[in-house]
Amino acid sequence: MKFLGDVRKKDLAGKTCLLRADFNVESAKDALRVEATIPTVKFLLKNGARILILSHRGRPKGVDEKLSLKVFIPFLKKNLKQEIHFLAGLPAKLGAGKIFLMENLRFWPEEEVDGKDFARHLAKLGDFYVNDAFAVSHRANASITQLPQLLPAYAGLLLQKEIKTLSLVMKKPKKPLVLIFGGSKVDDKAPVIKYLLPKANKVLLGSSVLNNSATLPKSSKIERPIDWLAEGSLAMDIGSLTVERYGAEIQKAKTIVWNGPVGKFEDKKYAGGSAALAKLVAKSGAFSVIGGGETTQLILSLGLRKKIGFLSTGGGAMLEFLAGKKLPGIEALK
Repeated sequence: MKFLGDVRKKDLAGKTCLLRADFNVESAKDALRVEATIPTVKFLLKNGARILILSHRGRPKGVDEKLSLKVFIPFLKKNLKQEIHFLAGLPAKLGAGKIFLMENLRFWPEEEVDGKDFARHLAKLGDFYVNDAFAVSHRANASITQLPQLLPAYAGLLLQKEIKTLSLVMKKPKKPLVLIFGGSKVDDKAPVIKYLLPKANKVLLGSSVLNNSATLPKSSKIERPIDWLAEGSLAMDIGSLTVERYGAEIQKAKTIVWNGPVGKFEDKKYAGGSAALAKLVAKSGAFSVIGGGETTQLILSLGLRKKIGFLSTGGGAMLEFLAGKKLPGIEALK
């Protein structure tokens, strides 16, 4: 795999980069993923390249103005101090300008079905390709898997950091290693738990495990909530005794991996357990890796970003990578 940071300036100057970024967020205010790719854009500009930013947002059924990428123009202008040229359609060629932002790729159905002709059209607009969209690299989409086969291709600065950090956690984590998994479906995390269980010292599960018959390994390393807040017959958040018990394991940890809130985080009544664990992780002194949209949103809302080792932009991609699976977007760069 070739990394953008290793490319010489003379190989980038005067050329146009097709930069696959990830702006798949509900609101332009939720800027973590958008912000995370700014260093790659600045690197390309510094080395004399023009940039066409490609991204998707949501799951539109055809053109849907509510999911347009136009909303990100003010953020990009502010952070890059450059004019952003918005492309509402699929152009035959690019005009004058340094930075272009194309409309939501999923407005074209060919994107999600890994369309080769769509990728060929995009490829004609640039000289080389950079993938900086870790969060969608587990999807076989045209802009993720086809473009790297049509142009010289590199991993962007963000993608490189994701691969490096998550690989370290998988292969050589400092012990004790504590895993925290929440979210609405614990079964989604089962492959990661099985894969990392031999290295892990403890696996701490959120309240949703009490609502599902999850197919998890039988192990004394796996901890389930011992008390919880309920709504009817459903467990909605972990209770204070569980927070205390989990906190004791967090304090011992040297490495912590967390994906998914431990309660129904979107309801403030049931956000307390996740917030309490977030503060304990921040105080622990362990190297922490946190991913998943809701979990990273929690960290940002509590002002704990600087106390976390690494905020991953990936949710499903992070889980698949940690489960030892090969991600199509990363394999396409090899």
